Amino acid sequence: MEKLDGLWRRRVASLVEGGIIRSEAVRRAFLRYPRYLFVEKRYRDYAHVDEPLPIPAGQTISAPHMVAIMLELAELERGMNVLEVGTGSGWNAALIAELVKSDVYTVERIPELVGFARRNLERAGVENVHVFLGDGTKGFPPKAPYDRIIVTAGAPGVPEPLIEQLKPGGRLVIPVGSRHLWQELYIVTKTGDGEIRKKRWGEVAFVPLIGEHGWRA
Repeated sequence: MEKLDGLWRRRVASLVEGGIIRSEAVRRAFLRYPRYLFVEKRYRDYAHVDEPLPIPAGQTISAPHMVAIMLELAELERGMNVLEVGTGSGWNAALIAELVKSDVYTVERIPELVGFARRNLERAGVENVHVFLGDGTKGFPPKAPYDRIIVTAGAPGVPEPLIEQLKPGGRLVIPVGSRHLWQELYIVTKTGDGEIRKKRWGEVAFVPLIGEHGWRA
């Protein structure tokens, strides 16, 4: 574990030096919850590599730089009410929880990943992340509205339920584009009077967002 920790610390330092991790809060969160805690044992030696890695059910855990970029774009602050769509391994939710220091709600459609994420979070000592099985394209109405919504899969468009569940002044980070390979990462904001504004960040590649308001399975 000491070797893994050393490799991970060097990765975090390189993300800081490269200007990917810009805030001290995100740097501390990355050090608190290393990616090697959220992958299967056979991939732990590669967790520091800045590339996606396989997780169960044919899905992936995002590259560290991509996770850092989305967290920085979300501009998370202590006390915010946050929804994550696409739990995956649970790593991103753990980082969000460390940044907001409050309960985080995350929705995953694949039962196998719900169990995988819950085990990872428990092993990492994360207590303020709540993982639910369901269609994340519908959001999670019981805890809405949200200050921030982060979507970790590529959608054909911005799901209307997510916009509806965003607070005025809230921010949504979501990849939008084709089902396979390339999408554009969007920052969607809702003004105080309910106007929706969209800003492109750049090209990204995510697994497809499957659901009623996403791609069909």
